[in-house]
Amino acid sequence: MLNKFKRNIISSKSNIIFLSITSFLFLFLFGLFFRLSFSSIVAASIFFLLFNLILLYLVGGQRNKELDSIKDVISRIRTHSVNFDNEISLGSELEELEIEIKAMFLRSQNDIQNLKKLEQIRTEFLGNVSHELRTPIFAIQGYIETLLDGALDDRLVNRTFLQKANQHTINLNNLLNDLIDISMIESGEMKMSFRYFNVSEFFDSVLNEFKPQAVKKNIELQLLPFNHSLQLFGDKQRLKQAISNLLMNALKYTESGSIKIGVYEEENGAVIFVMDSGIGISKNDLERIFERFYRVDKERSRDLGGTGLGLAIVKHIVEAHGSIIEVKSEIGKGSKFSFRLKK
Repeated sequence: MLNKFKRNIISSKSNIIFLSITSFLFLFLFGLFFRLSFSSIVAASIFFLLFNLILLYLVGGQRNKELDSIKDVISRIRTHSVNFDNEISLGSELEELEIEIKAMFLRSQNDIQNLKKLEQIRTEFLGNVSHELRTPIFAIQGYIETLLDGALDDRLVNRTFLQKANQHTINLNNLLNDLIDISMIESGEMKMSFRYFNVSEFFDSVLNEFKPQAVKKNIELQLLPFNHSLQLFGDKQRLKQAISNLLMNALKYTESGSIKIGVYEEENGAVIFVMDSGIGISKNDLERIFERFYRVDKERSRDLGGTGLGLAIVKHIVEAHGSIIEVKSEIGKGSKFSFRLKK
């Protein structure tokens, strides 16, 4: 009991000076007005002293009660004993503080969830990188060992094995380049050079690179009519990389028909699109195609030299331009990828 009394008094010490001065002035004026004797003033002083002690005890008790409830809430949050913000309650007297603590709790919960998600992504990323690197390295190693064991002198297989090993080194180089690109984009180290560029010249440079591949697969690569004087704002080289990745994907998954590329103007910008008549993408896959290393057709992508990072790079480049990559697709009918740029 004595410890509780001392604790309450100590907790209300900030009010002692105020109460002392107030009591002294009241006694002085009261004694002066009623012309009290010295003994009466002493008695009144003792009364006010006891009254002040009781008042300080009650004020300190209320203060300690509030502090204890705050400590209890903070302790439960620190030990992860609180699961929802409605479990935090400090009473009507501390309503504003309760709101702030709830907001802090929700922010910390979001931070924890984001950290867990990032750790999961990091783990999956490292696992995927290890797997993607191991596949071409083991294949190259296998071909070289076979050649060293005697196949090098067999003219029927030596050239074939060397060509396959060379293709795997190309795939490995593409993977490393994509890893470097996506790492630089996500870390902010890749500098973007934004300026106006002519869309007609941009499309010509892209299509000239892919026409031979389209002809080889007997697929029509078509540039739809547009305003050839159109100028758009962006990083021309990075946008070329994005469009090239989209065209590469379209060529991989289109066996017949056509691939169309074009642009149509809007009031403050324009929409660039790549549309194919390929195999299409299912609704379940649509939600994940922009994830790193996610493949709709894993075996086919590897056979064609896919790294699984192309669409992830496209997404980052487009978002760096303040835009969003959109995709519409239907199984057996093809896909359309599009994004907006300012003009």
